[in-house]
Amino acid sequence: TLESAIAPIQKSWRILLADDYEPARKAVARLLKYMGHEICTAVDGLDALEKAAEFSPELILLDINMPGMTGYEVARALRTHSKFADTVLLALTGYGQPEDVQRALEAGFNGHIVKPLDPDTIEKMLLERSWGSAVIAAD
Repeated sequence: TLESAIAPIQKSWRILLADDYEPARKAVARLLKYMGHEICTAVDGLDALEKAAEFSPELILLDINMPGMTGYEVARALRTHSKFADTVLLALTGYGQPEDVQRALEAGFNGHIVKPLDPDTIEKMLLERSWGSAVIAAD
């Protein structure tokens, strides 16, 4: 139909969100669920690795500064497994300096989002698959 031809293509993602700060984790999870995505949450880096193995996410949002294992360490660990070769990894962090972005990309992230997460930005990214290797910073 004409309606389906002009409507934007919507995709529901399987997203793993790892953040040790509970209020942020709950707020972002609620936002992503509201957008229609299937969400699994993790409270730290080790939990993220375990949940990734069980949940098989298409996209993983990782906080960088977590106890036990940092987001960088989790990203490097995930990238050693072929199962996660096509998984999109996005750093979700308060660290926004150019060297932070470079370090994230070197660890295997596809993109770098500076907190706080902007709902319009994440919705556009997910719809257009437009993370590339650019930093996405909230204003």
